[in-house]
Amino acid sequence: MARKTQVSKEMILQAALEMLIRDGYSAINIKTLSKEIGCSTQPLVWHFESMAGLRKALAEYALNYANEKMRPCAQNGMDAFAGVGTAYINLAFDEPNLFKYLYMSGESEFQAGGFDVLVKADMNASMVGQIADCLKIPKESVNSFFQNTMIYTHGLACFVASGVITSSKEEVIKMVHQAAFTFLSQSGAKTNLEENHENK
Repeated sequence: MARKTQVSKEMILQAALEMLIRDGYSAINIKTLSKEIGCSTQPLVWHFESMAGLRKALAEYALNYANEKMRPCAQNGMDAFAGVGTAYINLAFDEPNLFKYLYMSGESEFQAGGFDVLVKADMNASMVGQIADCLKIPKESVNSFFQNTMIYTHGLACFVASGVITSSKEEVIKMVHQAAFTFLSQSGAKTNLEENHENK
């Protein structure tokens, strides 16, 4: 059996995250997690003091894990935004227990609707500015487009994670792209979008 000095905080949180993804949040407690790791309960109590401490640390650890998956990679503002939406749908399909824990159940106590990776002021401002300049529309219109697309994508992803939608991942992503096109057209970018589409 592992001694508490050999079981790091990182090891515990990684094991808890794996249990969360595989079995769901309700499966995690001090005893089941220590069994998963192969140690006594002492290292968990030593690192986190209580289940409440573990829950708080796990929520932050799980959110950071999800945010890394959704962090924009593209330099272009529109491509970066689309990439985050696609990653959000992928998370709902590939790791539904994690998605429900972070964005649906309230157990993680995060209220950002899954797009908090986008609401960082500097990152959001950069994307908004790029899209506004590219499509020659006001920044306020881009912000409205962001909000509408986020709400639509979040709703679809919730249906996916809950098993309500049985469409394929590709079909759902296509639905998001079509809705985003409509929202952006409503923001006054229709002509620009059509020109960009025709040039592809």
